[in-house]
Amino acid sequence: MTLPPIDPPKRGALPAWLSLLLKHPLVWPALTLIALFAVDVIHRANFLSITLLGGHLFGAPIDILMRAAPLVVVSLGMTLVIATRGIDISVGAVVAIAGAAAATVLAADPSRVGVAFGAALLVGLAAGMWNGLLVAFVGMQPIIATLILMVAGRGVAQLLTGGQIIPIGAKGYLYAGGGYFALVPCAVWIAIAVTLLTVLIVNRTALGLFIRSIGVNPVAARLAGLSSQAVVFGAYAFCGLTASIAGILISSNVRSADGNNAGLLLELDAILAVTLGGTSLAGGRFSLAGTVLGALIIQTLTYTTYSIGVPPEATLVVKAIVVLCVCVIQSPAARGFAALQLKRLAVSRRARA
Repeated sequence: MTLPPIDPPKRGALPAWLSLLLKHPLVWPALTLIALFAVDVIHRANFLSITLLGGHLFGAPIDILMRAAPLVVVSLGMTLVIATRGIDISVGAVVAIAGAAAATVLAADPSRVGVAFGAALLVGLAAGMWNGLLVAFVGMQPIIATLILMVAGRGVAQLLTGGQIIPIGAKGYLYAGGGYFALVPCAVWIAIAVTLLTVLIVNRTALGLFIRSIGVNPVAARLAGLSSQAVVFGAYAFCGLTASIAGILISSNVRSADGNNAGLLLELDAILAVTLGGTSLAGGRFSLAGTVLGALIIQTLTYTTYSIGVPPEATLVVKAIVVLCVCVIQSPAARGFAALQLKRLAVSRRARA
């Protein structure tokens, strides 16, 4: 028995392993993050240096990880919501409510740190359950249901704070967002813990399959006997819980609760992080690893624009341009068009040769 001959690769064609690598959904976010790091290294040679200072690690990468931790946590919850064909634009308001609830408890008694943590988590969970109730059981459009809480949530946070910025001085609470454990900021450890928990829930239980099924075809999932309402409700509840954790980290880091500005526009950054990571807004296809990379890209981009001297008023424009370029590169239509043009160029070169 003779094996069929293996055709040699065409001249000018990419190796098979490289072609498969470029098609991996995490490649382009990873390359974008590396490119941003390269820009920072060119601008400042010691950008990647990490030193031990004051009993903990200090350096630009550590600072980026610490600042990105709240966005990573929020984006993980947003990923599951978007995977069910939903969206949650109220997470910024939930961040403000959670911080305000914790600050209110600590203002009455600074020793009740555990109660403050519990209050923040409880209000975040309740907010997520409210969104889930409106979307899954009442049948409201996700953007409308969460818009209600987005608007009302800021008012609730300001009612809790009396329209003032409440300072927080409880050391146990401040440790969450501003302390260090094993030389690394506690916020980074919390983000890692939430990421691992989300991965375990999605990949080690049937929940991940249920979310993908609902995102791909909710009608077929319901006809197959899947309780889509319960899954969607759970996704929104989890998103509210992650937003409350981010609220704890942010209020702890800035040592205060600001009902007006805490978490402002965080929902947009979370949505951008999710889409940059390759999660489809049409539902069904999502990547938790991609979401983490997307959050790191956004925070690194913010750091880069400030470090290279971009004026603050132009920072949002630069961020929008970079995000647009990355999304276009990730688009199958754009990549197909680019591949076609490269193929035509290779053919024309061979013809001239």
